[in-house]
Amino acid sequence: MIGKVYGIPPQPLVAEHTRFVPAGNLRLGIEYRSLDPDSLVETYKHDAAQLAEMLERSPEGGFTDEGLSLHVCGAEDGHEYVRFDVFDGEPHYHYNHPGPEVINNVIDFDTTAHGDMLPWALACLRGRLPAMLTEAGGGALVDGLDQAAIDAAVDELTALAAQVRASASA
Repeated sequence: MIGKVYGIPPQPLVAEHTRFVPAGNLRLGIEYRSLDPDSLVETYKHDAAQLAEMLERSPEGGFTDEGLSLHVCGAEDGHEYVRFDVFDGEPHYHYNHPGPEVINNVIDFDTTAHGDMLPWALACLRGRLPAMLTEAGGGALVDGLDQAAIDAAVDELTALAAQVRASASA
């Protein structure tokens, strides 16, 4: 497995802050997220082991960041398989494996080499989704992917991302 492997799931998306776009057997979502130490403690406080891992692996002062998140969820099972956190400070993405054992791979994005993460993430949604879903344990979804539906959804996400970024910077 690549990246940092956590035994805790990513902080769940906030449904009322997430705009979902249907994409065949997937739902793609976009959300503006603000992370801070208090919100992370609130998320993981229900599970002592998850809270301990989050606190142990947190940087000095805790995780604090904000920006767009793009969510790739199964339309039927609702599981979020892939997440792109296009954050201001530490952009990264997740492979969030389904199953009883939590396996959350977090891969840092190198903005020095690749620039703004958003165009890269949108390109991955168009052209790398089968491989990324497979890597995240969602290979069963690959045969049912509808590229035309994905492309239409990514077009909509692209427009929404521009709106969200404009309103966040206003």
